Amino acid sequence: MPEKPAERTDRSAVRSLLRLWPYVRPVRVRLFTAALVAIVASCLSLVIPLILKWMVDGPVADRDPGGVWLGALYLLLLGIAEAVLFGFRRWLVARPLAGVEASMRADLYRHLQRLPVAFHDRWPSGQLLSRGTTDLMLLRMFLAFPLTFLVVNAATILVGFVILFAQDWSLGLVLLAPAVPLIILCSVFEAKYSLVARKAQDQVGDLTTVVEESVLGIRIVKGFGRHRSQAKAFKALSQRLRATELGKARLLAGIWALITAIPELAIGAALVLGTIQVADGSLSAGTLVAFLSTALALRWPVESIGFLLAMSQESATATDRYFEVMDAAEEEGAAAARAGAPDAPAGMVFEGVEFRYPDAEPGSPPVLARIDLQVRPGETLALVGGTGSGKTTLTALVPRLHEVTGGRITLDGEDIATMERSRLRELVSVAFEEPTLFSATVGENVRMGAEDADEDQVRRALAVAQAGFVHELPAGLDTEVGEQGLSLSGGQRQRLALARAVVGEPRFLVLDDPLSALDVHTETLVEAALRQVLEETTAVVVAHRPSTVMLADRVALLSEGRIAAVGTHQELLRSNAEYAWLMSGAEPGGGGGGADTGGDAGAEPGAGNPGAEPGSATGGPEADPGVGSPGAEPGTGGSEVTSPGVRPVTAGPGPVTTGSPTHQIPAEEGSRR
Repeated sequence: MPEKPAERTDRSAVRSLLRLWPYVRPVRVRLFTAALVAIVASCLSLVIPLILKWMVDGPVADRDPGGVWLGALYLLLLGIAEAVLFGFRRWLVARPLAGVEASMRADLYRHLQRLPVAFHDRWPSGQLLSRGTTDLMLLRMFLAFPLTFLVVNAATILVGFVILFAQDWSLGLVLLAPAVPLIILCSVFEAKYSLVARKAQDQVGDLTTVVEESVLGIRIVKGFGRHRSQAKAFKALSQRLRATELGKARLLAGIWALITAIPELAIGAALVLGTIQVADGSLSAGTLVAFLSTALALRWPVESIGFLLAMSQESATATDRYFEVMDAAEEEGAAAARAGAPDAPAGMVFEGVEFRYPDAEPGSPPVLARIDLQVRPGETLALVGGTGSGKTTLTALVPRLHEVTGGRITLDGEDIATMERSRLRELVSVAFEEPTLFSATVGENVRMGAEDADEDQVRRALAVAQAGFVHELPAGLDTEVGEQGLSLSGGQRQRLALARAVVGEPRFLVLDDPLSALDVHTETLVEAALRQVLEETTAVVVAHRPSTVMLADRVALLSEGRIAAVGTHQELLRSNAEYAWLMSGAEPGGGGGGADTGGDAGAEPGAGNPGAEPGSATGGPEADPGVGSPGAEPGTGGSEVTSPGVRPVTAGPGPVTTGSPTHQIPAEEGSRR
């Protein structure tokens, strides 16, 4: 479910909007100038009733046509001046306020890049998108119009009432009488509207999330024929938003009706009282005309209060939503060196590492507990474990995508917590299990691993990843791969992600099952090229298949958040039943103490099941009883490993197949892959 920030009924709209000052400050001169120009333009309209008074009591009463034409000319000039001033005000604010919006959007994007992964795990992308688009557009509109006219209309009403009281104080009091009920109404409206405005803007974020997920997951929607259910979900959210918007409209209609009706009643009362005074001779007709004209000129500033308050509340809500993200703490920087911490050996070392997710329940067991592990310089360590054992979480700690909650990780003796992130991520390169590509060219996607990589380095990385298919694309390295690289197959995306990881020739490499989407032939070629890269770096490789494990010097078995065993592939096959089961699919107790599971070591996960592909090491009736694990040492076989429905398999010396009869690996190469 989308995250719903708590509604705050006690927050002040003024206090929220004042947080925009750092962004407005650079353009304050033009903004204040625009407000001053608008005040002058608005007050010019209050001069018109005074000219009407002069015309009625002068030229009209004296039957002077020349005076009437002169008065008409004055009115025309005032109208032209007012229009020019309002146009000038618009010109003053348009460009700088567009700059304010762009600056706020840039700051939001920059901040999002620096927030920890845990933040992005909690927040739906649609909520973030709505804050960076709809909310910032609301703020720009507020700064351009409502903010200015709250000041302008307040000044106009003040000047207008001064003119009214100067003409006749008794009639002025009649028009001032509605002020108290209007203030109370506006206060009630502001409290109610702020809640419904926040609800509507959060629902816009939810709707944006649904649209984004439906577009990005269009293949799933179409593949499973779920377009009706997705449309139903979208319709339900749309109806919720519609109901909320109608609630906003009802509130606005109610306040607008009252703000319009109450002053109209006051103007009607003033008209009756003024007419009586004119009839008694205590008030001139020109003064009554001027008074009523001034009152009518003040109608819009008064009636617009509801509209301006509504926009102000929406803008205050947008400001709160914007700063909810901006107030989130960024990733921690480099920590101070720990006093008394012993120097760690070279390579990649995990010392008592513990990790618990930030939103975990208090007292819940950690995801990782007391991880002690050393990857020697130039060594490749395979990390093996069942689903949910914490392999990906452990690898995410190395580039500090998550921060350890206990212990430390060192690279060549230096605690990663004391490193600047930019330096750390130059040393460590990663390839994730789910490859993510960007709407850019093939070359740009690969160079994300090393911005300054030249053409030769890019081509070398593509060669390592066996990504020669890029040269057959319409524009080669300059081919746009489209959003998330969905124009490519899963294996092609994974190979580009691997090329991105190795292009910078990093000192430390973290690969999260980087070959899972490749066919067996391509996998064999990639492994052969990847071995050369791994010889020059210190690497941790998350592995689910024996073929990937064979790339490593040693293997660490991760079980329930702890390191259960460390050794070579063959050692763990002989001594650890859980590892043998993960690599072969044999039951943990099926081999009589796990003495030798070498016969299944070369099987793909799931081997031993009825229906396994022909030629797999243990699967189906076509399996060769004499086939052992890739790289199994001669003489290590002899014991049988059985699994329900599978006939015994005996390991023996001789060449070993990897699942394809055309790729044979001599058994003596098994000690180092």
